[in-house]
Amino acid sequence: MAFVSTASVAAIAAKQVTDDLGDGVQIEGQPAPRSNGTKAPSLSAYKGGFNMLVVGTDNDPDQSAEFGERDATLNDVNILLHVSADHTNATAVSIPRDLVTPIPACKKTDGSGTASAMAAQPINTSFSDGGLNCVTQTVQGLTGLDIQYSAAVSFNGVIEMSNAIGGVPVCVAQPIEDPYTGLDLPAGTSTLQGDEALAFLRTRHGVGDGSDLGRISSQQVFLSSLLRTVKSNDTLTSPTTLYKLARAAASNMQLSESLNDIGTMVQMGRALQDLPLSQVNFVQYPGTTGGTGVYEGKVQPTTYLADRLFAKIKADQSFSLGEDSTGIGSETNAAPSAAASSPAAAAPSAPESSPAAAAPSSPAAAAPTASATPETIDGLEGQSADQQTCSKAFGY
Repeated sequence: MAFVSTASVAAIAAKQVTDDLGDGVQIEGQPAPRSNGTKAPSLSAYKGGFNMLVVGTDNDPDQSAEFGERDATLNDVNILLHVSADHTNATAVSIPRDLVTPIPACKKTDGSGTASAMAAQPINTSFSDGGLNCVTQTVQGLTGLDIQYSAAVSFNGVIEMSNAIGGVPVCVAQPIEDPYTGLDLPAGTSTLQGDEALAFLRTRHGVGDGSDLGRISSQQVFLSSLLRTVKSNDTLTSPTTLYKLARAAASNMQLSESLNDIGTMVQMGRALQDLPLSQVNFVQYPGTTGGTGVYEGKVQPTTYLADRLFAKIKADQSFSLGEDSTGIGSETNAAPSAAASSPAAAAPSAPESSPAAAAPSSPAAAAPTASATPETIDGLEGQSADQQTCSKAFGY
């Protein structure tokens, strides 16, 4: 009887999430299992691992007026996640919103035709006419990688998803005050969720040098702690928490047709659960500011470093970062006890120190990607997920 009851509850929950999903976004080149009646491909079907693009948009018809009025929707956050085929390593690449790159011709989301290709534009303009599909095509052209899954999350989505997991402990080295986002944090560790988590991720004027590049490294402080928290509190194995997270995502995100499937979401959760924190890198797409011409006031790609980075990802090979790789908006936390003031922040350190705990939990993750020590890519900015880091306040 208990088994039947549990199965019934699970079926109801799955039905509710499916209803929330609605129709997925058509992305050129990605499978569309729900729209054509076919089954979603297994993650293992993608040789060399899978790639997923997560886009953060700055405008939404349902968002609160406190976030301001905007003439167009821009993709101000662009993160490309690669998970290796054996689920032993992953790389999340944050692409600066002002990175100048070609934007291909894309079908307009309003169905009025095709937006013309542009030779050199900030990447955050690629969403305005062509939506998630155009951002995906742009990032594929920039990186040379095939992207199998895409998702776009609005401000409201960030709020609801941070609430679903109960908050994320974040360390800041100095007090952060940003009147533009309303963020006011003391030095030390605070657990952020809801509006405060969104304000932290949005703040640019409050961290580093006040630029988007500083914001990216500060965001990596949040994202690395998020992953540590999710793994330490069994989010990915807790049916209740997973249900809350799935409903928050389904109700507040645009998902590609390839991702708009509960079975695919479950597979991804299992893949993320297997990942050793030390083998997850958060990196910034390499680039510099201060150029001339089309690069004036924008970000110019550092091609030789980008080529090395994406060659590793395309070959499904892990790599390590050089010393002092944290960016201008973060710093290594020299005193782990400060970050450990929150139980959620302290929990990850124990499992990672235990060889048994770090062992892969699924057959797919049984074989390591390579037995040799991963190559170090000097010059990349970022951090691994097991690094305890703190955001630096503006001017420090």
